[in-house]
Amino acid sequence: MNALAATGRPTALLDALTTSVIVLSGDGRVRYLNAAAEGLLAASASQASGRLLADLLRGTEPLAEALSRVEQTGQPVATRELMLSPVGRADQHVQADCTVSPLAEGEVLLEFVDQTLSSRRARDAKLLSQVGGSRLMVKSLAHEIKNPLGGLRGAAQLLARELPNDTLREYTSVIIREADRLVTLVDRLLGPGAAPRRVPLNLHEPIEHVLSLLQTDAPPGVAIERDYDPSLPPLSVDRDQLIQAILNLGRNAVQAIGGEGRLCVRTRVLSNVTIGSKAHRVVASIALEDDGPGVPVDLRDSLFYPLVTGRPDGTGLGLAVAQELITRHGGLIEFESRAGCTVFTVLLPYGDHHHE
Repeated sequence: MNALAATGRPTALLDALTTSVIVLSGDGRVRYLNAAAEGLLAASASQASGRLLADLLRGTEPLAEALSRVEQTGQPVATRELMLSPVGRADQHVQADCTVSPLAEGEVLLEFVDQTLSSRRARDAKLLSQVGGSRLMVKSLAHEIKNPLGGLRGAAQLLARELPNDTLREYTSVIIREADRLVTLVDRLLGPGAAPRRVPLNLHEPIEHVLSLLQTDAPPGVAIERDYDPSLPPLSVDRDQLIQAILNLGRNAVQAIGGEGRLCVRTRVLSNVTIGSKAHRVVASIALEDDGPGVPVDLRDSLFYPLVTGRPDGTGLGLAVAQELITRHGGLIEFESRAGCTVFTVLLPYGDHHHE
């Protein structure tokens, strides 16, 4: 029995903490964890006892150096910005700072402070600032696109007057119709846009529509998986805008995977989620997780700006448009990426149940 567990009072006090406390033996096995740590590991104390921490929690590799330094110096060592997830819960992610402190008999105490909320707020603020910058860029881009379309349409009209028969004029009619369609598309997707035409929907219906389109275009070696929460309540959204946003994310994921890999679409209901400066009581989460190479590090801070792309043939508009469409619903698209695991998460709040 370790020093902390020798008496009931210290462990009772530790169970009252919101920080996660874990005691490891000299060989890295769990000797004790408080109530908060049970939540972090998604395992009870009895389930975790005697097991290696690495078998319970992903993302602990950076702790190896800290543990080594504690053993050598006998002094506490802090490690920051660990990305952790329980082995048994792939959809649960925590960003935490950890302090490793020596105890008697070769044991060490690990104290994890959850920084997920503060990190998310900072990340959301950055993403929302990108949306504002994107809109300014997009207005200029829309203007540049619409100008040549107007010239193209006018030239087609003049050409139609000179053509000798209706059959040839039909070709100019096609040019005019397509120019008009592109102008409308630019106005809808790139311009400031009208408010979404919301109707109550089971979100799995538009998601299934997107997945059927992706399955048609995806290489045979790409597996598309579903992990749906059947209790997801209906949500009032603009179906067309939601389909476009998820389709853009899905196509990016399939292209990132290449010829062989996996795309998993996961839906969940989340409680007490902050988007920007607004706290929402209930939020729908649609996560698209792929096992591609990950987002290049040099693109991560500007990923949602127009014309930013890591592909030679990419336009850099897909993610910017998707973010714009989701923010029109009061939501946000977040992402986490490392080699072999990239997750884009669409957050859509239910109703107006939020406060500043």
